[in-house]
Amino acid sequence: MGKQKQFIGTVISNKMQKTAVVKVMQMSKHAKYSRIMKHYNKFKAHDEKGIAKVGDTVLIVETRPLSKDKRFRISEVVKKAQTPEIALKEEV
Repeated sequence: MGKQKQFIGTVISNKMQKTAVVKVMQMSKHAKYSRIMKHYNKFKAHDEKGIAKVGDTVLIVETRPLSKDKRFRISEVVKKAQTPEIALKEEV
């Protein structure tokens, strides 16, 4: 058995039950032009407890196939999303 793949990405959707869509950015160097290029992949990851919210940075780990598209699970939340503070005004 090989090592499990691990990626750090940002949650872009959590509207499904126990599933979050994670966008992962990878950087690579172009062979001919030596320019750094960004590649993005979207992975569906299993979120059993529903801890991931939109905008969170999470660590996803490869696992056995859980459904047709899910091959990853959310291991931990690395950084919580910044939520704007909502000031409630009292009306008199």
